[in-house]
Amino acid sequence: MGTTTFRIAAIPGDGVGTEVVEAGRRVLDAIADRPDSGFSFEWTEFAWGSEYYRQHGRMMDDDGLVQLKDFDAIYFGAVGWPSLPDHVTLWGLRLAICQGFDQWANVRPVTFYEGVQTPLRNAEGRDLDWVVVRENSEGEYSGIGGRNFAPRAELGEVAVQSSVFTERGCDRIIRFAFDLARSRPRKKLSSVTKSNAQQYGMVLWDEVFRRVAAEYPDVETESVLVDAMAAKFVLRPEDLSVVVASNLNADILSDLGSAMAGSLGLAASANFNPEKRFPSMYEPVHGSAPDIAGLGVCNPIGAIASAAMMLDDFGLHDEAQSVRQAIETSIASGIRTRDIGGSAKTVEVVDAIIDALPR
Repeated sequence: MGTTTFRIAAIPGDGVGTEVVEAGRRVLDAIADRPDSGFSFEWTEFAWGSEYYRQHGRMMDDDGLVQLKDFDAIYFGAVGWPSLPDHVTLWGLRLAICQGFDQWANVRPVTFYEGVQTPLRNAEGRDLDWVVVRENSEGEYSGIGGRNFAPRAELGEVAVQSSVFTERGCDRIIRFAFDLARSRPRKKLSSVTKSNAQQYGMVLWDEVFRRVAAEYPDVETESVLVDAMAAKFVLRPEDLSVVVASNLNADILSDLGSAMAGSLGLAASANFNPEKRFPSMYEPVHGSAPDIAGLGVCNPIGAIASAAMMLDDFGLHDEAQSVRQAIETSIASGIRTRDIGGSAKTVEVVDAIIDALPR
């Protein structure tokens, strides 16, 4: 029986991105190196990011998407550095890939690990496990707008930032979220809106949600204003299963969920092109963390859990579950980085996870 080779483009990016991508690669290679695995990984690393910008005046090669399009997946670290404006680094690399490859479904699980202290009171004994589905191609991150009248008198400049909601874009992300909700033990989908104030784009969102919901009578639904949903994340998180929201709202809410779970360092995500016309991209939710970059103390779990999502997308479900179980085992054993109450180095966490993988 032959071996399947998965070609992965690794983009460590900036700061701790280089450390967590290396960590994830070690775990994935450890699984593939087992004699009976039946698959292997072929890695190609791209040195794009803020240092590349300093040398070349751009975050990635001009033909970067052409170079990436034939890979099976993209494994991304983090982007951003104090010497460059955040909008330059984000739009020049991560968003350029997400939008260029129409990775329109961003999935961010909120996972509570036993042994990790959470700021949520009375967390023990509550069923806390939900997923945020983020519309990842339009909405508030459409990049449409501009700045004008800078030469006018003091405080005279005008900036216009437009959100774009299309019926097709709303329909496909809401259907994606319904399908995910249908696959979970609790079949419930919560839609996040702000249609009381945003009377065009979010009203369209609400209308599409109601129309699609009629096709999923087996899925419980609710529509909640984003401010009320932020409160619900804190006060009634056990009532959540799948949450679908626009680009900006889901970005904020998923970070809130990860902070409630104990640390953004734990948070995984996947940027899917569900039609598989282009490769999907897997990345931890956290940023580049310049303050701890290079110290060997960053939390690699978000990146490793993102790698497990990649394995799932490859159809390697048992292997993905083994990674998730190994993460749980390592945390329970007390091998934790300082952001979750421990003192372990990054490499010690990776070693513990690899040791916990089934032989």
